[in-house]
Amino acid sequence: MKLNLTSEDIRRGLEALGLGRGMGLMAHSSLSAFGWVEGGAEAVIRALQALVGPEGTILMPSFNHGAIFREGRSASADAPVAGGPGVFDPLKTPTSNGRIPDTFWRMPGVFRSLNPTHAFAAWGRDAERYTANHHLTLTMGEDSPLGLLAREGRSASADAPTAGGWQANLGTTHHTTTAKHLAETMRRVPCLGYRTEAHPVRLPD
Repeated sequence: MKLNLTSEDIRRGLEALGLGRGMGLMAHSSLSAFGWVEGGAEAVIRALQALVGPEGTILMPSFNHGAIFREGRSASADAPVAGGPGVFDPLKTPTSNGRIPDTFWRMPGVFRSLNPTHAFAAWGRDAERYTANHHLTLTMGEDSPLGLLAREGRSASADAPTAGGWQANLGTTHHTTTAKHLAETMRRVPCLGYRTEAHPVRLPD
């Protein structure tokens, strides 16, 4: 049964699951799975931000899956490429990961990595550092935003700090779990983490 929810409803529900202050969190999401949310995608994001706080870090996929380099189209087959045909612009190119991630990277204080097909967006304590050098490392490698979160993420409990990041699937299944590609890369098996294609990127001013 779908419900009508507020941002505070979502925050309380996630808190009951064990999410909390200072947590390093990778979030996959489906807005439609929530039912009707007052404030839409931004309300879900605000709930996450209120929960982990600025001392925590929220990471979301911000992928276009290379769609912008196929026939000069964006992630949406009906939409022209933002920033120009076949060019990844971290300040304009939309993500195909859903309404919540596409709202997230556009919000104040959110950093987006310079990976032309599989960028990540991050907010919070380690956001800038996690996204700063993604273009210099493997897409899903140990020094990618996801790899850094997995290695350095914090527990929500100050009394029992735990190394390693956390993941929340908000209305999605593990089919959407990006962490599996990090595991593939670390085990040295073929996966998208080893992609080395060259693609044009528009650098921010």
